[in-house]
Amino acid sequence: MFKTIFNTAIVLVLALGGGIWSVDKVLDRFEGFGELRVGAWSAYPAAGTPDADPYSKARAARKAYLALGTAEGLPFYARTDNSGRTLQRGCTYRLSGMTPPARFWTVYPATPNLEPITPRDGLLEALHSRDVLYGDDGSVTITIGPDAAPGNWLPVEGGGEFVLVMTLYDTPAASSSGLSDLVMPGLVRVAGANPGACRG
Repeated sequence: MFKTIFNTAIVLVLALGGGIWSVDKVLDRFEGFGELRVGAWSAYPAAGTPDADPYSKARAARKAYLALGTAEGLPFYARTDNSGRTLQRGCTYRLSGMTPPARFWTVYPATPNLEPITPRDGLLEALHSRDVLYGDDGSVTITIGPDAAPGNWLPVEGGGEFVLVMTLYDTPAASSSGLSDLVMPGLVRVAGANPGACRG
């Protein structure tokens, strides 16, 4: 009898532990269904709507953030450059091109868990559409990396991977009609202060 109870308890512990572990991994690595891909960028337009899938809702609840509604905005995430290489803090990247129509946009580096990366005192942790320099054609070029650069520079220090988050506020891109001809800025690797961190 005790052997049966013991075996049953072991099975329950393994089942519960495995279930909790698998859900934890899924919420860490799976953003949800309905992914929109534009070059190196991905977004989830339904995340802040009643039609959001259970994984998106669970992830938002777990990280205690409120997803933007369709009329409010749309965040885009870049985990790789245009060549498909994972973004590394030891490398320097250039974001360039036209941004989608939006009343306002922000761009900042985050950890793989989407926690903002805070730089040293005196350095900006984010850039926005009203404090960057634009080209004559309305395009924007931003250097992203550990070393200061002329023009628009977004510092990313330390080691390991990072995610670039660009959020468009009050944008037609958040609606289904604005998704068909959506264009996002390109993201290319320029150089690396630590050559080893840029291999891959």
